[in-house]
Amino acid sequence: MLTAALLAGLAGNAFGAGLKAGDTFPDLGAFKLEGTVPSDLKGKVVMVDFWASWCDPCKESFPAMEELDKHYHAQGLVIVAVNVDEDRTDMQTFLKKHPATFAVVRDAGQKLVERAGIATMPSSFLVDRTGKIRFTHSGYKGAETKKQYMQEIESLLKTPAP
Repeated sequence: MLTAALLAGLAGNAFGAGLKAGDTFPDLGAFKLEGTVPSDLKGKVVMVDFWASWCDPCKESFPAMEELDKHYHAQGLVIVAVNVDEDRTDMQTFLKKHPATFAVVRDAGQKLVERAGIATMPSSFLVDRTGKIRFTHSGYKGAETKKQYMQEIESLLKTPAP
């Protein structure tokens, strides 16, 4: 019982005092992110994934996000991967090894990271068509997390655009 309580507490702290399910995800354009933020987010289901080049689970999650993007993009999913590396060349080296067709931006000033309360890499938010956070993920546990992503994305895509 104590272990379960500790794990629940740790999971709750993975996002610190930042954003949580039910909150409206902030406007990405307000954070001076390096790169191009997709302009067509209104009415879309959006996955915002925070990652770093040094993060081993991120190396696993990128191919999964690529598959998700290929499978669900036409149905209304937009993926925005937010890099948190201090050095842009670390991000660029990672992307050469793990190419992405979805949007990748860098939060050089760490302002979005701070606002979101990110404490674990990778961390992701699934945002519904109205801009509300519906699901959060801390870490990436391979096929288990990918399956959760698929179920959650499919449930959000069923809701018509406002």
